[in-house]
Amino acid sequence: MDNYPNPATDEPALPLRPDIRIGFVLINKFTLHCVSELIEPIRFAADVSFLSRQIFCQWEWMSSDNQPVTSSCGLQITPTAPFNLDDQWDYVVFAGGLLDETRDSPAWLLETMRSLQARRIPIITLCSATFMAAQAGLLEGKKCAIHFTTRDEFRQRFPSVTPVIDQTYLSDGGVISCPVGTARDLAMDIILQHCGELRAKKVQKYLLMEESKKRQVSTARSSMGGELKNYDDELVKRTVAYMQQHLSSPEPLQTLTHAMQINLRQLNQAFLHSTGDTAAVHWRKMRLEHARKLMTSSNVSINSVAKSCGFSDASHLISWFRKQYGETPADYRKRRRDVERLIQ
Repeated sequence: MDNYPNPATDEPALPLRPDIRIGFVLINKFTLHCVSELIEPIRFAADVSFLSRQIFCQWEWMSSDNQPVTSSCGLQITPTAPFNLDDQWDYVVFAGGLLDETRDSPAWLLETMRSLQARRIPIITLCSATFMAAQAGLLEGKKCAIHFTTRDEFRQRFPSVTPVIDQTYLSDGGVISCPVGTARDLAMDIILQHCGELRAKKVQKYLLMEESKKRQVSTARSSMGGELKNYDDELVKRTVAYMQQHLSSPEPLQTLTHAMQINLRQLNQAFLHSTGDTAAVHWRKMRLEHARKLMTSSNVSINSVAKSCGFSDASHLISWFRKQYGETPADYRKRRRDVERLIQ
């Protein structure tokens, strides 16, 4: 293959922590296609080359009883880690398949799903695992994306949940539901959000995803509201929009509370309920995420990036960047640029 790096001479500088950690819980008779559609793009985004090393992205395969689990097509998978949802996951994926295995899940497993939601860890439900999220009460008054063949039964069993059959995935209430056969779109958006556009292009090129088709899919998904981040509280939505528009302005929180016409205590309560962070912490995380994007999409100095993201100077940005991501902005930029030659 062209531009194939030599692992002996092109070892990347390893980050102190990966961009993303995903725990997969495979339910018996899970749909292999749905799982592979999600993990294959992430696998290519995980390595600086094409050697499938879990450098920038890490994942584990689990089963609820720590025993090998069999997919609906008969392929048996041995867990790579004990069942443990208390770990520091960025996402936990429940992979379902045949409805007989997910119609009536054990109470203890549903409780673990409720615990994840309480800890604000995003849950991804593949295929029929959305039935599990509904059984656990995670989708009350929410919307979810399901396959058209299961819509009637889902409506009958969960009348307070709105099933949608024309979306590739849907995020609502901390649950990202994805029907069978559409998980690649979700994978690409996860990569864009956590790993950046450069590695998303690498994945797209290696998996032979056509640019025109991807643009059509992204446009359609945007019009349907398939965003990964979803805030239940209207005040939080309005405040986040304000924050997004003022990332480069080092405004005090008093300016924010004045704009929202609310006191700081009430604002923090709303943010803690929706995001798990205070308003100030959430705003800082947004600024740091913007800084990450600028470090890979431009050649401007770190000091300029700091000013563009509302930090007083480069040292202030470097300090918070290292606390949040485990490395300096310069190290982050260097590692990301290693990928550029793979998509030339």
